[in-house]
Amino acid sequence: MIKLMRDASHNYPWLLKSIMGIIAIAFVITMGWWGFGEQTGTVVASVGDLTVSHDEFRRAYENTYRFYKDKVPGDFKDETIKQFVVEQLIDNRTWLIVAKNMGLTVADDDLRDVIMQIPDFQKNGTFDPEVYQRLLAANHLTPALFEAMEAKEVLSNKARMIIRDAVALTPAEIAEAQTLTLRQTESDPAKTAAAKDRAIQDVLFQKQQRALQAYTEALKTSLPITIHRELL
Repeated sequence: MIKLMRDASHNYPWLLKSIMGIIAIAFVITMGWWGFGEQTGTVVASVGDLTVSHDEFRRAYENTYRFYKDKVPGDFKDETIKQFVVEQLIDNRTWLIVAKNMGLTVADDDLRDVIMQIPDFQKNGTFDPEVYQRLLAANHLTPALFEAMEAKEVLSNKARMIIRDAVALTPAEIAEAQTLTLRQTESDPAKTAAAKDRAIQDVLFQKQQRALQAYTEALKTSLPITIHRELL
């Protein structure tokens, strides 16, 4: 079942983005509340010198559980979802370590642009400072705390993008995607060009996700990782 959840994430880009959003929101809000690398309360997992608190895990678990029950067909058992969530949170910590080792930084302008594009902080399609302040206050966050945690999320995404963008399709893979497209759209030549581009992008996306997953797994073998499964 855990493989089915991973496969669903790889095969459907919208699903992967939704799940990453769920985990990212839990990560940002909880880390902003407890403080990066100095979380209080029960620790359910650790990656190097970074930890995952029980509160963070529960928030991510509850959001993911609701998402799968509402949006994805299938019988996803409680233990399967717990395993999936803790893996995602560990991956998140792993990429933060990668970003640090790469010496990546986030410019103030870049961070501001990211925050202003978050839909929850917008009113009528435009960033609204009052909405921003109100939502942060409702989550017991100051702008300084939230922005520090969002900067770390941006950093981990930067590290992912560096690895992702290094992946390219081979000529054989491009030809295979185009051939499949021709077979599917030969009755409607006007749509062939657009379909070819979509097919190539889909194949590239899947290859990039496989590369990111392989890179993450390789990194985790070099890091001390502890999971207190009795606390999940």
